[in-house]
Order: sequence, then C-alpha cells, then structure tokens
Amino acid sequence: MSGITPAYLTGRRFQRLFQSRLTPKADPGMTQDFDLSDIETATLGHFLETGFMVPAIQAMIPNTRIFGPALTVRMPGDDGAALVEALSLVAPGQVLVIDRCGDMRHACWGAVTTCAAQARGVAGVVIDGFVADRSAILAAGFPVWCRGRSPVTTKPRGIGGDINATINCGGIAVRPGAIVLADESGVVVMDRKDAPAHAARARALQDREQRIFDRLKAGETLAEISG
Repeated sequence: MSGITPAYLTGRRFQRLFQSRLTPKADPGMTQDFDLSDIETATLGHFLETGFMVPAIQAMIPNTRIFGPALTVRMPGDDGAALVEALSLVAPGQVLVIDRCGDMRHACWGAVTTCAAQARGVAGVVIDGFVADRSAILAAGFPVWCRGRSPVTTKPRGIGGDINATINCGGIAVRPGAIVLADESGVVVMDRKDAPAHAARARALQDREQRIFDRLKAGETLAEISG
C-alpha cells in the first residue's frame, strides 16, 4: 500500500517533526474565478513553451482532466512522512504535486493515500515518481499522474521533507498555489495570474480547430485551409 500505519498517522512524534516546517496553505478557492475544465494541455502547447512537465509523467486513468491550485510536497528517498502530513492539510479542490527528489525505486502512493485524498476532496495528484496498488487506484477512479509503478514503497521514517515549498516536479519549478492542469496529454503548471488569459487563448484556438474539422469533413484539404 504505502507503508503508513494508523499509529503513525496520529503519532505525536510525527506532528512535532513538521510543526516548524509548515507554511500557510494556498487558498483552495483561488480557481473559482475561472474554469479550465474544457482546456486541453495540448492546446496550451501550441503557444506556450514553459511550464510543461516531462512527458514521462502520464495519467493512469484515460479521459481524465483536473485543474486546481498546487499543494506541494517534497519527499526525499524512501521517507513518506511529508505526504502523511500533507494529506491532513490539503483542502478540497487542491492538486497534490509531489517531488520525489530523483528517487526512481520507491512508490509513494497507493490504496491508503488514495482513500485519504478522496476523503479530503483532493482534485488529483501529480507524482514525479512511482505508485503501487494500481488496481485499487483505478477502482477508486482517483486521478493520478506518475512515471509508473513499483512494488517497493516509502516508509514513515520522519527524516525529512517539505510541504508548501517550491519544488521541482517533472523538470519544472512548482510553487505553492500555482495552477495545475493535467489531462491525457500531460501536465502543465501556470502562475495563477496568467491562467485566465492562457485559458481564453486556448479556448479560441479550440473553437477554431472545430471549424477546421468541419471544413475538412466538407471536403476541403488541409493545404487549402492552412493556405
């Protein structure tokens, strides 16, 4: 699952470990003034060059799209402590973004963390690393983006890690509260102030693309349409 035991979830030693490391959470309601549910990451890729995570981080569940403000987590090596605390702090609608600090062996996400995230109303999770319990994640229908699967899990060591700090995930810097959009093509991260304008431009491009489809079906060639 993920190496987390009930005693550890409520342990005072664990709570003391992170007491001095926590920073205020990003405002989970910050996306209420705009909607990205119809925006495709690939459309943004027509005019943006930055903010895209490496293509190796892919969705586990097809035909899934999420967006929301990031709650960032840094998890070094096989230490799963930071994620346990993050799952007690995350607010509904937020997206967990996890920096695995280059670990290419241990799975930090599984059936228990999926259940915990769903109970908190988390929009989804993006992991620069691996997961376990694939069948349980798929059965739960919880949106996960990751590099793949591993049977070796993180443990509750309480050695280190950070929550709501700037992290590196998928080759880009992710700040707390940054807007994350993830779908079947990949993951993009945007500054909140830029997201509405990017969404408007992408929506216009998608409308134009639909008109191109209609013209192609009517018999025009792509060369004629593109000029």
